[in-house]
Formats: sequence, structure tokens, C-alpha cells
Amino acid sequence: MSDDRVRVTVDAQGVAEVALVRSDKMNALDIAMFDALLAAIERLRREPKLRAVVLHGEGSAFCAGLDMGLFQGMASRTLGGMLTDIVSRTHGIANVPQQVAWGWRELPVPVIASVHGVAYGGGLQIALGADLRCVHPDAKLSAMEIKWGIVPDMSGCVLLTELTRSDIARELIFTGRIVSGREAQQLGLATRVCDDPLAEARVIAQQIGASNPDAVRAAKRLLNGASPVAAGTVLMAESFEQDRLIGSPNQVEAVMAAMEKRAPVFR
Repeated sequence: MSDDRVRVTVDAQGVAEVALVRSDKMNALDIAMFDALLAAIERLRREPKLRAVVLHGEGSAFCAGLDMGLFQGMASRTLGGMLTDIVSRTHGIANVPQQVAWGWRELPVPVIASVHGVAYGGGLQIALGADLRCVHPDAKLSAMEIKWGIVPDMSGCVLLTELTRSDIARELIFTGRIVSGREAQQLGLATRVCDDPLAEARVIAQQIGASNPDAVRAAKRLLNGASPVAAGTVLMAESFEQDRLIGSPNQVEAVMAAMEKRAPVFR
């Protein structure tokens, strides 16, 4: 795990905190951040005394989404390493980018995300992978992938479909519209809206940590199994669709237009 990207602590009660600590870049997702988040999930999966997890970002934001360098690599299909082959399943039903968000769902205990500042693109999908979200009223959330000519492919299509009405999920994905924390609660993206989301998430985690751990884990298994979404099918479809888009002429044009701050000219 990269300590300059993610910090993990576990207290005596078994409540873990996972902090994204790339605050100078608004916790944007570069390759090292992907690696560190995967390592954090794997470490917690092996933690026998784990009761609950609080997930948050340090600094001014939860997570601003993909690092700009990855968008540049996407345009030339030179992402490298783990992001090159997104069709292969590396983590059960998920690939590497999906596991960074879907992995929180697969942990055996509840995960509470504290969201402030921005949660854009991949950052939003990571937050949606948590079981609960405490969100600041002025936070800004967006499925922003359309700006870059791509689709949510970090399990966002599964998670948005679970949490919102179909037309709401479609609007958010088709437009990339930014919503506030207050509106996010109305749409189903936020569990609670609070002025101090991290303090609220910690209170919830401590309450869960004081409950029968066998019952809590059983409840999460049951609720995961009750999802109406065929997650494996949708995750694979995400990867196929994204693989076709990345590096295609119109996707490259979307990236270049966004970077050059001009209107795109699509074929």
C-alpha cells in the first residue's frame, strides 16, 4: 500500500478508517491510487476483527475522479499496466478499476463513506460502492464520464441503478450534471446530509461496531443478495462498452476539447 495515497487504521473495536491522502490533487485517481485502494481493500478483507469501515478523503475533496494524466493516456491508449486490459476479470466478477469501487460492497462489514468537496466520475463510483454515504450539503457529485467521451465503468452502472430510479440514473450518466449533497439525498445517492459528514460516519461506524458482528455480517450478505441487478453481467458489459470507446476518434476528441476548453466537434 502506498502511504502517500491511502492510509488505513483499525481501532481496538475493529472500526477501520480508510483515508485518501493525495490531498494536493484532490485525491484524484492515478495508477498509484488504484494500487493503494486495492491494497487497502485486500488488507481489510483479511482483518479478522473488522466490524465497520469509514471511507473518506483528506483535504478539500472526497475524490475528483481520474487523474488528468490518465485521460491523456486514454486518448492514446497508453494507460499501461492494470488499466490496459479492462475486459479480463481480475477480481471475481470485476476488473481492476471496478474493484476499487465494487470491493467495498464485497467487504463482509458495512462501509460508510464521508463525502465532502467533490466526488466526480470514479470518485462518485467509489462513494457509491459504500453501503452508506454521509454527504455535506454543499458537496458536488457527478457521473462526469460523458465529459471525457466515456461511460461509468467502475461499477457505476450497477450502483446507480440500485440507488436511483432508472430515468434519474440515465439523466446523470447522459448529462454528467453536477448535483449538490442536498439534491443527492433527494435522488437516492446520499444516505444522510450533514454539516460534518466524517463525524457522522464515525458515529454510525461505532454504533455498528458495538453490535453483534455475526448479525451485522449476516445482514450485509442478505442485503447484497437481495439486489435486483445482475451485477456480473452489467460489470462485464461496462468493460466491453468502455473498451470500444477508449481511444476511438470521438472519445479522443472529447478529451482534447475538454483539455483545450473548447466545444467538441464529433464525427
